[in-house]
Amino acid sequence: MSQFKPWFSKKKHSLKEDKVKHAENKLWEVFSQFIRLRDSDHEGMCKCFTCHRITHWTRMDAGHGVPRQHKATKFNESNNHAQCKHCNGFEGGKREVYKEKMDKRYGAGTWDRMLIASKDTAKYGVTELQAMTAYYRNEVSRLKQEKGML
Repeated sequence: MSQFKPWFSKKKHSLKEDKVKHAENKLWEVFSQFIRLRDSDHEGMCKCFTCHRITHWTRMDAGHGVPRQHKATKFNESNNHAQCKHCNGFEGGKREVYKEKMDKRYGAGTWDRMLIASKDTAKYGVTELQAMTAYYRNEVSRLKQEKGML
């Protein structure tokens, strides 16, 4: 048996890549809370962006119009809205409805501009991700205080 690894073997992540991924996961955790709180009322209830089901913000998802694997639009506030778990998960995000709702809320052509923006290359460093996390952590605190949820 050969001692050589095949050229297609799975690449190991570097320590730097691991730190970036960890920082990105921390940011997503806080950003998701921000989106769901932003879209909730003073009682913590959210209306699903795509089906209008009303559920407490803690039981909602932060759904994406353009999928989150596109780093350039992953943390774009206009691309993220509270969605019920049924629409976001079982219905695959209801892209057609999401598209119509985005254009209605933010103006015609918003969806198309978001798709174009999603093709951009976005590489965040740890420091940038940590700064974004701190910003959204403050926003979550502000929203909780504003809505009397502390």
